[in-house]
Parts: sequence; C-alpha cells; structure tokens
Amino acid sequence: MTGLMSMSMGLLAAIEGVSGLAGMGAAIGCGLAIVGAGLGIGLIGSKAAEAIGRQPEAQGKIFTSMIISAALIEGVTFFALVICFLVLFWLK
Repeated sequence: MTGLMSMSMGLLAAIEGVSGLAGMGAAIGCGLAIVGAGLGIGLIGSKAAEAIGRQPEAQGKIFTSMIISAALIEGVTFFALVICFLVLFWLK
C-alpha cells in the first residue's frame, strides 16, 4: 500500500507542473486504462476457469488463448499509459 501511495503522490506532483485540463485528462486517462485492463484480465481469467471447469480436456488450448489475450490487453494498456505520461511530462 505504501508503494501505491508514493506512486500517486509522484503522479500528483507531475500534474502540478502541467496546465490544468491536460494534467487532469492525462490522470483520468491513466486511471481508466488501468481499471479497464484490470477488469479485462479479470474477466478473461474467470471465463477461462469456467471453461476449463466445463471442458477439462481443452485446458491447454484455453490457457494458451487466455495468455495471448492477457498479453494483448497488457500491451494496449502499456501504450495508453505511455501516451498519458507523455502528455504529463511533454506539456510541461
């Protein structure tokens, strides 16, 4: 929990140097990207567990599809975070 607090304090310090709406938009975009990725990967995991419970013999294919989907979501999330941080630090 302490790491999360220090990271959010660092984000707030970065926002102070950026013009009002750009900083707020970047912070909201960053938060939405993280929440969306968390929900997406959580749904993938729950549905994969449900599918493996229904059809255990297909566990290998389901697991492979789950890992590929999670990696794609992580990639898009990382791209969104990079864009948000560029807005924060480039517009100073």
